Amino acid sequence: MAGGIEVKTPEQILVMRRAGLVVGRTLAALRDAATAGVSTAELDALARDELARAGATSSFLNYGGGWGIPPFPAVTCISVNDEIVHGIPGSRVLAEGDLVSVDFGAIVDGWHGDSAISFSIGQPRPDDQRLSDVTRESMWRGIAAARIGGRVGDISAAVEGYVRSRRPERYGIIREFTGHGIGSQMHQAPDVPNHGRRGRGPLLTEGICLAVEPMLTLGGEGTATLDDGWTVVSRDGSRACHWEHTMTVTKHGLWVLTAEDGGEAELTALGAKFGPLAD
Repeated sequence: MAGGIEVKTPEQILVMRRAGLVVGRTLAALRDAATAGVSTAELDALARDELARAGATSSFLNYGGGWGIPPFPAVTCISVNDEIVHGIPGSRVLAEGDLVSVDFGAIVDGWHGDSAISFSIGQPRPDDQRLSDVTRESMWRGIAAARIGGRVGDISAAVEGYVRSRRPERYGIIREFTGHGIGSQMHQAPDVPNHGRRGRGPLLTEGICLAVEPMLTLGGEGTATLDDGWTVVSRDGSRACHWEHTMTVTKHGLWVLTAEDGGEAELTALGAKFGPLAD
């Protein structure tokens, strides 16, 4: 521990990489399976099958018990259109033009991986595609801003700065929910907000692992939680998008544990140092 933040050994990070690959490959399978006429429950069942095949367990299933709300009942969060995060899979059938965000986590030998992707069913609306592109790019800008000796605020400022740079396009940056530390627990210190100032916040050290996850809307920043106690929607009904990767800072550079290539292509394009421990 360093300042209350769990610092991982290289050996522990290698196990997290295994969990991260389960997550990334399952999300790819879910995206391929998500077509018009498929229910969100069917996608969750596919994710359960992928976990079993990999010998992994779910980070999400039964999460949150004891908080005064029912524990989360699924292995995926599937949020559609104005749903921002934590959508519960069920009987909803996906339709042409839906904007879908899928969040998924896996545990391998006690260590977690967590990632989220967004995509449209069929032909995307132009504004949905721009929203997804900006959200995804802001995530990568945030990841690329991390380095040993930097601060969590460097990541936050990079996310926010990219989103704000898109003007005259305007997007709501969700402030109520943040990225987070990850490791032996899915959610742990530090919080990684999607807004902030460079040079502020906890110190970034070798072995820190973070989930960087911007959430944007086509409208405002306000949110509401539905009666199920989990599903978070935009208060103004605007469509929302969510991208996330688990990453670590190594002595060699940055390594994205939930990306198939470890983040090499995106990090290199942004001029960041790619620093895997393996692969």
